[in-house]
Amino acid sequence: MSANTERYENAVARYFEAWNAAGDEEVVKAVAAAWAADGSYTDPLADVRGHEGIAAVITAAHGQFPGFSFRPVGAVDGHHDTARFAWELVSEADGSAPVAGFDVITLDAGGRIRTVLGFLDRVPAGA
Repeated sequence: MSANTERYENAVARYFEAWNAAGDEEVVKAVAAAWAADGSYTDPLADVRGHEGIAAVITAAHGQFPGFSFRPVGAVDGHHDTARFAWELVSEADGSAPVAGFDVITLDAGGRIRTVLGFLDRVPAGA
């Protein structure tokens, strides 16, 4: 594994730790560990900057999908300071994955996330 591959995989692992953190305080800590202070998150449903905004988006997703967790699908692919990866939102009760997508992230020199551009490939009606 190249140093860059490990860098991308570490950043993505911290990203999933933030999305799967339990409780508001843990979300805030995980976001601070994963994102640069001025980091951003943009998808079709949100466009926020800074740890507080990112934590709010994650907390809202937990509220909308209680009992679900995010998991990676496939390998992380990257070059320069940019990586992409696919994910699913999975029910802990029955294993269904009603939401899926992929994200493109850019990293700062320290390996923390500067930007996330999220794309939704599968979303249930009314979500």
